[in-house]
Order: sequence, then C-alpha cells, then structure tokens
Amino acid sequence: MSYRLLLLLSLLTLPALAPSPASAIEAKRTAKKPVKPTKPSRAARFKSVVHRITHPFSRRPVRPHYMVAVSPELRIAALNEATEKSSFHQPQFENSAALVPFFELLSQAQRNAQPVHILQFGDSHTASDDWVNAMRLAFQAKYGVGGPGFAYAGHPYRGYRRFDVSGNNSSGWITEGTLAQPGDGLDGLGGVSISTNRPGETVTLRSSSERLELMFLTQPGGGSLSFSVDGTAVDTISTAGAVGPGSYVYIPPPGEHTYDLRTIAAAPVRLFGWAADNKRGVTVETLGINGAQASIMLGWDDAVWPAELISRDPALVILAYGTNEANRPHFDPVEYRAGLLSVIAKVRKATPVASLLLVGPPDCGLRGPLPHLDEVLAIEHAVARESGVAFWDWRQHMGGPGSTSLWVRAGLGQGDHIHLTGDGYRLLGKTLFDELEMEYAIYRSAQPVQSVQTSF
Repeated sequence: MSYRLLLLLSLLTLPALAPSPASAIEAKRTAKKPVKPTKPSRAARFKSVVHRITHPFSRRPVRPHYMVAVSPELRIAALNEATEKSSFHQPQFENSAALVPFFELLSQAQRNAQPVHILQFGDSHTASDDWVNAMRLAFQAKYGVGGPGFAYAGHPYRGYRRFDVSGNNSSGWITEGTLAQPGDGLDGLGGVSISTNRPGETVTLRSSSERLELMFLTQPGGGSLSFSVDGTAVDTISTAGAVGPGSYVYIPPPGEHTYDLRTIAAAPVRLFGWAADNKRGVTVETLGINGAQASIMLGWDDAVWPAELISRDPALVILAYGTNEANRPHFDPVEYRAGLLSVIAKVRKATPVASLLLVGPPDCGLRGPLPHLDEVLAIEHAVARESGVAFWDWRQHMGGPGSTSLWVRAGLGQGDHIHLTGDGYRLLGKTLFDELEMEYAIYRSAQPVQSVQTSF
C-alpha cells in the first residue's frame, strides 16, 4: 500500500477534535441567538379572517402544497382514469345549434382572414388563465394568433394573471370591481378597474400586437396621461369628458414593446384595460374575478359596459360560473335562476350576433359535493334550454359526482377539492377545445360546397 493512501486512511479514521474549553466559551458568547418570530398584530389577524370569509375561493389556483401525497403508482393509475373519463368520443354540448353563429364567423375568418374574438367571463377558475390559455394556444395554433386581446390594466388583484402579456402598476392605484371593493359599476369590459387622482402614478404593459387600444372612463375633470413606448414619450391622453367609455388607439411598429402610462396632474383617472390585437387570427380573452358569481355582471353599469363589449365584437361569449353559488350559505334557487336569465339577456342585448356558451361548475367539495352544487347544475341546464344557449357540463366531463377525489389523486386537482392544478386546467381547456372542434367539423360537413366558376 502506498504512503499517500495510508496517510489518507489515517486522516479519515481520526476522531473529531473536541474544542478547548476556552474556544467553546468564545463560540457560545459569539453565537447568534435564534430570532423569535413576531406575532401578527390583532389588526392583521382580523384582516386575514375577513379575507378568508369574503374570498373563499380567491387563492391562486396553482400551489404545490395543495397536492395530495399519494404513491406514484396510484397517481399514474388515477391520471389514466381521469384522462379517459374527460376524453369523450362525441361532442357533449346541449343545444349545440346555439354555436352556429360562432362557427359561421370562424369559417368566414378562415376564408377572409378576419379576426375572431372569444371572451370568457367567470370566477377564479377563469382568472388564473391556465384553462383559458390552453384554449388560446390551441385556437391560435390552428387559426392564427389574433394577439392577447383584452387584458386588465396593471395587476388589479392578487391571483390575476395572463400568460401572453405582462403588466404592472405603481402602488397609488385603487382597484374596484372585486368582492372586497365592489365600486360603482363603472369598471369597463371585465368589471374591474384601477383609478387614482395622484400625479406620477404609472401603469405598464408589455405585449406584441399590430394594434393597441387603451380603454378608460371619460369623466368631468378627468386627468391626463403621458404615454410612452419603449421609454420614448409618444403622446398625451386626456380622459376628460362626459361619463362614458373612452379609448386611445396606437399602431405600434412590429415586435414586442413596453408601454408606459404616467398620470400628469392631481386629477381623477380610471383605467379599464388594454386591447392588443392583430388583423387576423383568434383571441381568447380572460375576464375572471376571484370569488365572483354570475350576478356580479348585473352590477356593471349600462352607461359603459355594453359599449365596451360591442367594441370587442365577440364571436363567442363563455359564461363560467356556479362554484361560488354552490357554496353560498343562503342560496336561493329562484333568485339564481332569475339572475342567470338576466345575465344572458344583458349579454345578448349588447351583442346579439355572438354565440353564448354556459359552462357548469366542476365536481367539487372537500367532504362530498358543495351544499348546492346539484341545484346549481339543474338550474343551469334548465336556463340553457329556456334561453337557447349552449351548455357544457364540466362536472360530467370530470367523471360525474365524486370524481374530484380521483382528479386530486391524479395530480389534476388541488387539495381543496375545488380548484384544479395547472395540468388539470390544461386538460380541461384541451377537452373543451377538442369538442368545439368536433362540433365545428359537423357544421362544416353540413355546408354546401362552393363551386368555382371559370370562364373560357
């Protein structure tokens, strides 16, 4: 055995050297004392409790610690079963004829290279953008990228996000239209606005599109905004005028750009959002509010909201509500039915050409279904038939009553048994897109073949 190897073995087998008494005393004297965690103030604890009560489903839908710990074998088996149940071989829409206007506009867009806008209103399932983004990517891969479409101004509330654009705002803006701050209903297309009356407050958007529109509230004494593109001042936008919807349009050069707004003086400014569009392709636009119920749309003021919806010229409007209604302590079925009919009438009045698709709530509930889930689904089925809108049963596509536990085991549902994981929402979006495509194929097959005339 070599000398170096013997030396190495001897070093490895030496006992650990104990510190001398003097060095141990010095180490104890200089050691940092553990930091005692500070107890939240009474006001902070009260605020947290109020938030949990008023926002029962407002958590960000994707959180790793919501995953339930199961063995890999059980997770794979559950995933295979859940995926199989969500994959239907035939379209599963009730009253699918209501989708014909959407299919016709989609067909015209393919022939004439026109844009097609799909708007989805809903609760936290929509607000996370996982589900909507899955449909967005699928539609745009086949029919062209129409741009992000409408996006809220800044980052109006916790849990809101968009995968295709990024935006932010300074701290001096006040959000209205959420459950915590309902506001006055003058909150624009998505029912959420940000406002300020302070100078120097900023809003930023980063996106790529062929056309950009800023949507805001005009009001007496409304303030002005400095508008910059990639750090260069471009224009000044005034929001003064009679109460109503206002807009500013900018045609950017090709590529991705950073847009900045800055309030100029101490005057009221209220912003609804941006619409970033291309001349052709599909947009799938996220208009979700955490904790929202369908009735929230009835509070959106008719002086602003219908004009905002008309400006988007949607081909398809998706209404995805029901989870929060199903968990409402004092649920009134008569009130819910009447409110849902009123919401549909409100949308139809503003955009009578668009198709309407009502999406039911998922199977959800930690200890059995939510208290009024069956009632909500029965009412939505009946309202869809009565009002002539298409209906898509999300719960049935999960596998029916009790299927949420399977989805949680498969890693597709979160541990609250209400929200899905990112993978779950993406599967949901792909399933809904695939079935719309199947219905569209049926529609196309029924259309007469256009003959091409030639002259000699």
